[in-house]
Amino acid sequence: MALSELGRFSEPALLVLISLADGPKHGYAMQDDIAALTGGRPGPGTLYGAVRRLEDLGLITPHETDDSRRRPYELTPRGRGQLQAELERLRSVAHTGLRRLATA
Repeated sequence: MALSELGRFSEPALLVLISLADGPKHGYAMQDDIAALTGGRPGPGTLYGAVRRLEDLGLITPHETDDSRRRPYELTPRGRGQLQAELERLRSVAHTGLRRLATA
C-alpha cells in the first residue's frame, strides 16, 4: 500500500516515517522532530492517529525499552521501503513542478 492510499492522513504519516528514519522515538520526540522539520507541531490526535495506522499497516512497530512511561516506535523494513519509494515519488513531482515553473 502506498502512503498516498492513506488519504487525508498521508502527510502526517509521511512525517512520522521521516521522523523515525534516523531511529526510534516516542510521541513527544516525534512531535518535536516534526516541528523542527516543518515549523508546525502535530497535535496528539493527528500524531497518534497516524502512528496507529502506520502500525496497523506494518510500517512501524513499538521499540523494546525498559522505560514504561514512554513507548517509542521504529520503522520496520517494510516501512523503510515505503518511505524510500514515497520520497522518490515526491522528488520526481517536485522536480517536474520546478522545471515547469522555470519554463513558464
